[in-house]
This record gives sequence, structure tokens and C-alpha cells, in this order.
Amino acid sequence: MSEMLSRRMNPNERRATFSIAGIFTTRMLGLFMIFPVFALFAEQEFQGITGLQIGLAIGAYGLTQALLQIPYGMLSDRFGRKPLILLGMAVFFIGSIVCAVADSIEMMIIGRAIQGMGAVAAVLTASVADLVREPYRLRAMSIVGITIGLSFTLSLVAGPILAEWVGVRGIFWVIAGLSVVGALLVVFAVPEIKNQQFQREAQAVPAQFMEVLRNTQLLRLDVGIFVLHAVLTAMFIVVPFMLRDQAGLDSLSHWEVYLPVMLLSFVLMVPLIIQAESFGRMKMVFAGAILMITLAQLGMSQWHTSYAWLFVWLLLFFTAFNVLEASLPSLVVKLSPADKKGTASGVYSTSQFLGAAVGGAIGGYLYQGYGYNGVFAFTVVIGSLWFVLALTMQKPMPWSIASVSIGSIEPDEVEDIQQKMCAYDGVFEAVVIAEEQRAYFKIDRKIVDEEALIQYFQEAKVRE
Repeated sequence: MSEMLSRRMNPNERRATFSIAGIFTTRMLGLFMIFPVFALFAEQEFQGITGLQIGLAIGAYGLTQALLQIPYGMLSDRFGRKPLILLGMAVFFIGSIVCAVADSIEMMIIGRAIQGMGAVAAVLTASVADLVREPYRLRAMSIVGITIGLSFTLSLVAGPILAEWVGVRGIFWVIAGLSVVGALLVVFAVPEIKNQQFQREAQAVPAQFMEVLRNTQLLRLDVGIFVLHAVLTAMFIVVPFMLRDQAGLDSLSHWEVYLPVMLLSFVLMVPLIIQAESFGRMKMVFAGAILMITLAQLGMSQWHTSYAWLFVWLLLFFTAFNVLEASLPSLVVKLSPADKKGTASGVYSTSQFLGAAVGGAIGGYLYQGYGYNGVFAFTVVIGSLWFVLALTMQKPMPWSIASVSIGSIEPDEVEDIQQKMCAYDGVFEAVVIAEEQRAYFKIDRKIVDEEALIQYFQEAKVRE
């Protein structure tokens, strides 16, 4: 991977990509390492705890993350990327300490909410756009995305192992340490951003919110990521109890399930992604993965009395989960208007975190009142509704979004430039923003050489 990057990116861009990926890693580990162990810990640690309180503690980070991630991005335009990232890491550190010393479930919920207030994902994404040249941003974000996926997998395995070594409270101290590591990466590894500017491809534009929300194709994806993370969070309220009570596994041995499940799920995911991206079967694979998620939830509700059954259902779930986590951001790009990628991605991310918060709250409430079956009835119903919704999605085309600086232009030139851009083979949509002196366009990278295209426009041939 690094060899591939070395042929295309300059050293500063490689440094930016891997350092920002490292910061994302510290965040992902910090948020998700407690997922596989928290429910059992809370039951033992806090007297009289309810299912709703467990769910709120697991999902509380999602609500504050959803509320603050777009404002963080906007503030970073004014006060700088690095100061806002450092602020977010400091808030995350404080939240982790609150969780580590919490003597009540209420304080634990507050601590998790504070962790979510360190909502720096949008700022980190904007930093990639600032530090990596446009032709290589997709590749840089792909590296970051792969790192995020691997971090999530590692968190499910590392959580039970660390719980055995240092206890669950110790995990929160480790998470606090990870936030310090993230801050050090910001200070010493992330290159200085000398020419920071608003990045429409990576940041939300408030004036575009209503238009994006009215886009039914994008709305399907927002609903989808909401459901996916609601199911994930609700499921982890009950799966630790099932592994202990049904599979007979001591809580400190749960990693022995998650490790092979996650490794196998990545192996099984690869051919599905190839079918989706390389053979134009995205809609079929996408809908099939949603059906797999739903069947896994149904299976866990009915056949969960042995290790073997739980292993099968978890493998089915995480194979589909990994496919969807990889596919959904790609679909946002494919279906987003050329000049609204940043806004569409911001709404999508907000939906993801809201899903975690709602899934934790509803899942916890249903577990409290109806046990396992109540939780899985909820996840099966919302999974089924998502499947039906996905069947109505338009077939996504293999398009990507790119942009190019076009210099100063007159308002009456805009339409002519857009028409000439769309006449270029492989360009399917073009939007010129005169005040930004920039053009945004959708391309099929299998047809067009993006570097040659950008050079063509920058040499002003498009206006000849």
C-alpha cells in the first residue's frame, strides 16, 4: 500500500494521510473497545442498573457526536484545523477520565457523552483535503477508511483482552492514553496546513442542507447508515450476555469469538466488494448485505442456545456489516451532486451517530422490558424496512467527484464552461462556482484520466 502511494503522493501527502489515519484510529479504538465488555461490566459494577441505562451509556457518544461534528468543521474554518482537533482530543480525554472514575451509571453516561463531544471527524476529513492534492484525495481517504475499518475490528478483539489484563475501568484509562497519542500525532506528525481553505468536497455547506435532505436517493443512504448503527448498538447490549449465558463463555474469553469472526468476515467480504465495484452489481450486493444483517438478527432471536449458532450469526452479521460500511460512503459519492459531496457526507455522518444513540436507547429499553427477543424484534423490523427501501434505490453509476481550480471567470461564462466540461469524454456532470473560482465534476475513472483532465482544465483549454 505504501509503495503504491509513494509512486503518486509526495512525502508530505503520505505523512498527512498516515498521521490522520492514526488519529482516526485512536478515536475509533476509544469509542468502540468498550462495546463487547460494557454490558457485563455495568451489570456487575452498578447496583440496580436497568437495560435502558446500559443502552444509554453505550450509545450516548452518538448523540453529542451527531450534534457537534458539523459545527466543529465550521469552527475549524475560522480557528484552524489543528487547534480544533486538539480541542476535540482534550474533550475526549476528559470524557474518558470521567468514565474511568465513574461511581454511578449516570456519571458513566455523562462521560460517554463527553467523549462524543470531541467530534473531530469532519475536521480531520477537511485536513486531508487541505493537505493532499485533489487527484490523490480519494486514495488518501480510502487509506483512512481502511484504517477505520481495521480499527473497529481491532477494538472488538482488544476490548475483552484488555478487560482481562486491566479491567474495564483500565480500558478507559487506556482510551485516555490513546487520546494523548492522538494529540501528539496532531502536534508532531500532521504537517502544517499553510493554505487552509474551505473544502466543499469535505465540509458541509449549511445552505445546501435542505436540498440534500430532499434528495431521496441520498436520504435512502442516510436512513441506511442510521439503521446499521442502531442495529449494531442495540445488538451489543445483549450479545455479551448471550455469549456468557448461552454459549457458556467467560466474559474474558469473548475475544476468542470476535477474533475468528472478524478475520473470516473480512475474507468473505472481499469477493462481495469485488462483485459490487468491479462487475457493476452494487445494488444487488448492497440489498443482499442488508438482508444478511436482518437474517442474522432473526437467527440470534430464535437460535442462540449454543456457541456454534452464535458464531454463525455473528459471522453473517459482520460480513454484511463490513460490506455495508465500505459501500455506503462510496454510494454517497456516486449519488451526490457534484458540488454537494461535503454536505451529503456531513448529513450521512450525522445520521450514523444518531443511529448509535437511538439504537442504544431503544435497544436498552426493550431489553429491560422484553429481554433478548424485544431487542431482536426491533432490529429485525428496522432491518426489514431498510431492505425494502434499498430495493427502490436507483442503480448507482461508477462515478467519482473531482474538482479543479479554473481561475477568475465572469458570471456569463459559467454555463459555457459547464457545457464544455460535460463534453469531455468521461465527465457526466459539472458545476462551476464562480466566486470560488472552482469547478466540480462527476467522472468515471475507468474512462477518464483524472490527472490529464485537471491539467486540461487548468491550462484553460476548456474556455478556448
